This record gives sequence, structure tokens and C-alpha cells, in this order.
Amino acid sequence: MILPQIGMTVLTALLSIVVMFLLTKLMGTKQVSQMTMFDYVTGITVGSIAAELATELEEPAKPLTAMVVYGLVAVLISIITCKSLKLRAWITGKPLVLLENGVIYRENLKKAKLDLNEFLTYCRIGGWFDLSQLQTAVLEHNGSVSFLPKEKDRPATPTDLDLSPKQSNLQTPFIMDGQLLRDNIHQAGKEEVWVRRSLLGQGYQNEREVFLAVWDGNEKLTVFPMEEKKR
Repeated sequence: MILPQIGMTVLTALLSIVVMFLLTKLMGTKQVSQMTMFDYVTGITVGSIAAELATELEEPAKPLTAMVVYGLVAVLISIITCKSLKLRAWITGKPLVLLENGVIYRENLKKAKLDLNEFLTYCRIGGWFDLSQLQTAVLEHNGSVSFLPKEKDRPATPTDLDLSPKQSNLQTPFIMDGQLLRDNIHQAGKEEVWVRRSLLGQGYQNEREVFLAVWDGNEKLTVFPMEEKKR
């Protein structure tokens, strides 16, 4: 009696994992900091239903149906908010200006359910310990706070210094865990021979000695050894 129940539990758990994965792919992936309130509530609810589905042995169709309904509603809401500015503002919320021109807006802090200590914490996390350096602070609809520093206090850029630095490129992994990533190498327009030659030039006999190797878009291959004693 116990073994059939265990087998059924394993099957329903696997089913809930598959359905959760498919719904996540359908709804789109977001970091927690990028979630709206609706995304957060939907995620918690779908997760709870998935847990119920994993242990529901008698009528698994009920939680499965509920999961699908929540997923489809989330997709529908996403489509609607893309098409309607008014509904988007109502469902996802609007940014709130918390500070501007040396004035902290108390009413907007109340709307955001933030007290001064929390606001100051956000400022410190953002790297701003002196509020007089800030021109504007905005609470975004996803709960993060964006800062616009005063012109004289913002970091200098190469343009300010009349410099023209060479554009950096996104690094592409060529080797991971001792294995050549052939697709990455070929898409980058390089050959495996070039990779192995670069490894030899840095004292590595083959890719099995390399934990990670990344290409910078030019002629540099940055290598991290498999064994710490290599360097």
C-alpha cells in the first residue's frame, strides 16, 4: 500500500515540476527585484498550488487546473498591460518621486509605505551617504529606488575628460570545467586550434587543465586554472 502511494507522489511531484517549468517559460522569467506586485502574488500562489499538486494523490487534476489558470491569467495581464497605459499604471503602479531639488516628499513616502529610515537605507545601498549630492530619487514600480545625482557630484565619464577609450566587448566562455565550448568558439569566428595555441602560450597542455577560459573579443584569452597551485 505504501509503495504505490510513494510512486504516485513521485509522479505528481515530477508533473508539478514540469508544469511549473512550462508556466515559467510562458510567463517569462524575472528577477525578484524586477517583479511587480502582481508577479510576486502570482508566483507565490502558483508555487503553493504546485506544492499541493505534488502531494495530491486523489484528485491531482484540480490543482493542475488551478496552476494553468493562474499562468494563463498572468500571461493575459502581461498582454493587457503592454497594450493599455491606464491599466498598466493601475496594475503595475507608477513611479513615485521621493526626493527632488533638496525636498523629501513626505506624502509620497506615505504612499510608498516607507519611513525615513528605510529611505535612508535605500540611499546608502545605492552608494549615496550624502543626500545633498542627490538631485532626484524615484521609487520604481518594482520596489527599487533610482537615483539621479547632481551634475557636479556624478562620476566623471571619458567624454568629460575628452578621452576616447576603446569599446570593451562581452567576454565569451571558450572553456568551462575542462571542456571546449565548440559552439561558442565557432560563433565567435575562432578555431579550436587557436584556443589550444593560446593555452600552450600560457603554459597549459590542454583544456582539461583549465577551469574557465573567456575570450575578450580581440586576441586575449583569459584563463583560470583547474588547480589553484598552477599559479
